[in-house]
Amino acid sequence: MLRYTLMRLGIFAGCLVVVWGAVYSGIFPRGFGDSNGLWVLLLSLVLSAPISWVVLRKERDRASVQIVNKVDRVKANLEANRSQEDGADDRSRAQGGAAASS
Repeated sequence: MLRYTLMRLGIFAGCLVVVWGAVYSGIFPRGFGDSNGLWVLLLSLVLSAPISWVVLRKERDRASVQIVNKVDRVKANLEANRSQEDGADDRSRAQGGAAASS
């Protein structure tokens, strides 16, 4: 997941540099007054999102598989712990019932 995040940030940074250059060279319009920095950030974000969606598809799928595997392991561990607790509880009740019968 860290790798995907770093790759996404890299694409955003690349778009930020390209948009900044395009705005200051006059290819893209400038923002009004002091909003030029915000304009460059928002335009970079809008451009980087679809690029990331297409370019990082395989990396996103790989991260998804890793997350699903980890969740499945945690679920299996929780179920194993529950069955151990149930077994211990059943044994203690059986021992308590046997002691009460004697």
